[in-house]
Amino acid sequence: MAHQSDLIASDILAYLKTQEEKGMLRFITCGSVDDGKSTLIGRLLWDSKMIFEDQLASLEADSRRVGTQGENIDYALLLDGLQAEREQGITIDVAYRFFSTDKRKFIVADTPGHEQYTRNMVTGASTAQVAIILIDARKGVLTQTKRHSYLVSLVGIRHVVLAINKMDLVDYSAGRFEEIRREYEAFAAGLGFDQIAAIPISALNGDNVLVRSEKTPWHQGPTLMDYLETVQVADAAAQKPFRMRVQWVNRPNLDFRGFCGTVASGIVHPGDEVVVTSSGKTSRVARIVTMDGDLERAAAGQAVTLTLEDEIDISRGDTLATPEIPPYHADRLEAKIVWLHEDPLLPGRSYLLKAGSSTAPAQVAELKFKVNVNTLQQEAGKSLRLNEVGVCSLTLDKAISFDSYRENRGTGNFILIDRLTNATVGAGMIHQPLLRSGASHWQSLDLDKKARAEIKGQKPRVLWFTGLAGAGKSSLANLVEKRLHSLGRHTYILDGDNLRRGLNRDLDFGDADQVEHVRRTAEVARLFVDAGMIVLVAVTSPFRRERRAARELFEPAEFVEIFVDTPIELCEEREPDGIYQKARIGELHDVSGVDLTYEPPEQAEIVVSGAEGSAEQIAERIVRQFWG
Repeated sequence: MAHQSDLIASDILAYLKTQEEKGMLRFITCGSVDDGKSTLIGRLLWDSKMIFEDQLASLEADSRRVGTQGENIDYALLLDGLQAEREQGITIDVAYRFFSTDKRKFIVADTPGHEQYTRNMVTGASTAQVAIILIDARKGVLTQTKRHSYLVSLVGIRHVVLAINKMDLVDYSAGRFEEIRREYEAFAAGLGFDQIAAIPISALNGDNVLVRSEKTPWHQGPTLMDYLETVQVADAAAQKPFRMRVQWVNRPNLDFRGFCGTVASGIVHPGDEVVVTSSGKTSRVARIVTMDGDLERAAAGQAVTLTLEDEIDISRGDTLATPEIPPYHADRLEAKIVWLHEDPLLPGRSYLLKAGSSTAPAQVAELKFKVNVNTLQQEAGKSLRLNEVGVCSLTLDKAISFDSYRENRGTGNFILIDRLTNATVGAGMIHQPLLRSGASHWQSLDLDKKARAEIKGQKPRVLWFTGLAGAGKSSLANLVEKRLHSLGRHTYILDGDNLRRGLNRDLDFGDADQVEHVRRTAEVARLFVDAGMIVLVAVTSPFRRERRAARELFEPAEFVEIFVDTPIELCEEREPDGIYQKARIGELHDVSGVDLTYEPPEQAEIVVSGAEGSAEQIAERIVRQFWG
């Protein structure tokens, strides 16, 4: 690799020392398909001489085989490493590359332009400090340009380079450049950027990339590389109040107890007062411990172990902070969520929210609105689908510590995890905590579930009947209740159809409403169990996630899942309202088993066939299994 520094050959240690002392800038390139993002980065790597000999040979061979520039080098192939990218001539995944100049080190992320890869673009932008937004001079500001500008603003990037590319194809027209610049700045006025630097370039020919072009004498601003080398991006994290999330409590012996983590923001010194945000307890830092010895200070980005002067109860997931400006600590919050998964976000469904080392079960209580990332308009909606963005209210099972994302990127972000598959399904940027109306804690009562059950002489339980419409759930629950009543048990039936006439009358049958229907039903069932009752729930409950979330509301053995496994053909014959027939001819939508997925239980306590034996015999079998 031929680098512009001669120290590599003459004094490698001196060269490494200079590299160590250079500042680092992370930036991304984004824009519409074919705007030249990969070509631009390839040109930067080429001109900064950061290409190894074997890479050069491979690039020349690939340029002849799959390149788009005839006999010339196709710089985009340095970035488009996937076979699908080279075949289609587009970027699909996020490609990271390192290069350096005499003044700075750089990590650049080449992000996709296609709308379907929005999640990849957000991933690349999440750690960047500067965004290069490319615009094809022939096409001007496009929908994709607006989408990516909004996403760049969303993740907190405040420095933008408006790189108007392919100026060679518009004869280096100053008028065209100014027209695009004015249009973009008018659009971006409300996005909160601190700086927008417009630069006319030709990535293919190198105009105004590293060297000022003689073909644009009217451009008095910097070249792209000049800008990247000199832009002043404040180390914002170091200037924020001190925050460190505890990742591990280090207790190798009785004489040492340290709290390990990476400083998310601010600076800490021995002797500084810190607060444990979950308890409000304070102490002072005794030592800052590392493998290389104790430090006199630790700043944002450093992984350290802190010891404190006092013995305080601190666990993994707790946050240490400066007591003068503590973070929020709450179990309800408002956030903007970018959805990253093919399965939609459904309000009411339970997810795991992971913020740093803290993890808590969470539900999206309300999708307030979706943001159309193409127009920036707010839109109503009941769910978020892949690559969509929405503002949501979330309710957590326990309080966590956080800051507003705009104030502190390091402690204002989180991811959502699917509790069934452990897949990362969403990325969130926190706006603010939400205050509860009224009491924010569970009111303790003198009588508990045990006392209420004892006076009834029974063990409270939920019998959860699930299956397709027409499977026989309600009929079976009715027969079981009659048999239990004859045995002197205290029971009640929560039937899905009956609940939709009152408590759930505002809900439809789509995915999001099915989730909320089951959530409300499970919460009511929990109240009945707390009253010492045996409650029989008969609802379709088509999704495993929601049945699992319902089960988690109860103690072990209190929740009994009964799968009424009836063939859909028989269900269709039995169903009195003809919903299957109407669904098949398009008069009805969101019918489980037709156009809405029904996910059969995988480990139900009881599986019965609605096609075999009489309902009375099945009911008697269920009663005998639990009540002899």
